[in-house]
Parts: sequence; structure tokens; C-alpha cells
Amino acid sequence: MPVKLGPAGVPLSCKGRTIVEGMDDIISLGLETMEVQTVRMVAPQHFEQYWQAGVLAHKTGFEMNIHGPYYSELLGDRLQRNRSLAKIEAALQAAKTINARHVTLHAGHYGDMSRGQEANSQVASVFKGIVQRIHDIWNDDEDIYPVFPWLKEGTPSKIGVETSGRQELWGSLEEVLEVVNHVEGTIPVLNLAHIHARGHGRLRTSEDYGELFDQVRETIGTKEFYCHFSGVEHRMGNAMHYTQIKKSDLNFEPLAEFIIEEGAWLDMTLISDSPLLEHDAMYMVQNIERARHRQLERKAREDRRKALAAQANISPEEMAAREAEIAAARAKDALAKSQPPEPAKKEEKVEEPKKKAPAKKAEKKEETNDDLFEIEEEDDDLF
Repeated sequence: MPVKLGPAGVPLSCKGRTIVEGMDDIISLGLETMEVQTVRMVAPQHFEQYWQAGVLAHKTGFEMNIHGPYYSELLGDRLQRNRSLAKIEAALQAAKTINARHVTLHAGHYGDMSRGQEANSQVASVFKGIVQRIHDIWNDDEDIYPVFPWLKEGTPSKIGVETSGRQELWGSLEEVLEVVNHVEGTIPVLNLAHIHARGHGRLRTSEDYGELFDQVRETIGTKEFYCHFSGVEHRMGNAMHYTQIKKSDLNFEPLAEFIIEEGAWLDMTLISDSPLLEHDAMYMVQNIERARHRQLERKAREDRRKALAAQANISPEEMAAREAEIAAARAKDALAKSQPPEPAKKEEKVEEPKKKAPAKKAEKKEETNDDLFEIEEEDDDLF
């Protein structure tokens, strides 16, 4: 179950800003890959550090990858498409120089085309040309390019078609899988933050990740996956911007659980797109290790249960039921001990019968009554 993790670019903690220095820091962190960001265009002055990175990757087995231009218009008019292809050509040359295993590319806006077969056919046609071009670059005569020994010993970079995170951009999961299925030499780049956002928060449990990878495997029959992961803020099916993983509703723990529990068949490269780059890449490594430890602990408990069941001459299921009963009893006892004792009831005092009013008051009341009768007598005199 090989899973290689690394950041999208030179680590934030790297004192130097060259690719080679970034590779040194990534290796020292125990990570195994990185993705070079060309953003808009590959500058010629970067050739020297690109070549040094390629030599280091070739000697150490470090996996290098590259992200092509972010702003492509492969579905635009001829002028827009040619401009995009010129930028992609520079990215392909850089991929050869750094010995990249994957080149990630976008298709861009739908333009005047609507979603469906026409747009997919146009994208597929363009990517067929890109695959042919990377093979031409890789198969150049080694006598002309003696400084690139990996051109002879290795295989051409794989062209990755990335899923997009916005509704107006070509690149839903289904569209990407259809193109990759028809263009040999391409692979799907599963940007999990984009898939989550475009699916209105689709990836929440390990089962959701299982359905996603099964869908890809059943559609194009691959076990190799190139993925991007980051936190994401999204609204109405559109990714707004990347965030650190802990501040997003896209959690990494379910993916780590899937990788450990059900992903033994995966061959995955996982790139951290998070603003925290290598910090969140290390966070992903830690979560995968925690998931692995939980799996080992559960397996140890199951082995112990089987051994005890064999000694008691009962089935493991019966032993598990007994353990559940014991655990429930212990929990009940612990709850009872944790509750404070009920306060002792106070003895109820028997109230004594009320004493009669003092005689003086009674006399006063009688006097008052006498006065009233006297007034009535005076009233009789009035008649």
C-alpha cells in the first residue's frame, strides 16, 4: 500500500527558495515527493535549478511532479488555445528537465461550448496532441541531450487531467474520466477539495472515499492515483479558496481510515495543496499512522478474543458478547461510583396544634360586638 506524500511547491520552512533546497527539506521531513508549481510560465532562468533537481531525483528515486499553467483555455477560440498550448509546451520541457512523473493540466472554461460530448471530444483531441508531444520530447536523441540520462532509462511523464472545483470550468469527475478513458497516456488527477466542493460537500466518510476510488477503478481500470488534498471553503457547488485542513469541513481522517482499512490495492501520490504545505502534509502522515495503529490494536484484540474463545471452547462471537456484557457492567458500576450520594432526608417535625387566641383579644372582640348591638338599638329609636 505505497502512499507517497509531499507539498505543492518549496516548503514554507525552507530557508532557501530553490527547488533543490526544497527537495532536501522535504526528504529530511520524511516525505517522498513534491509538485513543482509553474503557475503561469516556466522562466528560462530556472533551467539550471530544474536540471539539478532532475539529477537529484534520478539518483535518489525521489518522485518529482509538475503543475502546468493554471490559466488554460483549451475550449476557447484558436488564439486562446494556441496561447495555452505554448504555456503547456514550456511545462512539458520543464517536466523533462526535472524528471517529472506526472504533469498536471487544466482544460479551463467551457467557453462557447456547452457541457457534453462536443466539449469532451475537443478536450480529448487536445490531450492526444499533448501526449504525443511529451513522447516526442522524451524520445529525443540522447546524444543531443546527454545531461538527461533518465530520458533513456525512464518512461515519459504521464499527462494528468485535473478535476475542477467550479461549475463554469470543464472538469467534473465524470468528464475527466471520460477523456482519460479515451486518451492513452493520460491519468485523472483527483483534486479531492475540488470534488468535495463541486459535489456540495460530497466527501465526508470513509465510505464516500471508497465509492469515489471504486468509481475511478471501474471506469478506467487503474490502481495508480495522483491526488491533491487541502481544506476548502465552498459555496453552492463552487470552491472559493483553499484553507488549512483543520479549518474545513473536508476532513482527512476518513480518507486515512479508508487508505488503511480498504486501500491496500492503492498506489497513490498525495500532494498537499494546503496553504500550510508541508505542515498539513505531515498532518496527513500523522493521521495515516494513527489509523494504522488503530487497525493493529483492533487486530490484536480480535486475536486475543479468538485465543480465549478457543480455551473456553466457545465461538469468538460468544466471547465478544461476554466481553460486551462485562464492559457494560463495568461502565454501570463506574457510573454509580461517580454519582454523588443522595443527601439524607431531614426528619419531619410534627406541628403542634395552634393555640387559641389570648383571652384579652376575645374580650376585645366581644366588646366590639356589643358596640355594634348598641348601635342597632339606637337605630330602633329612630323609627
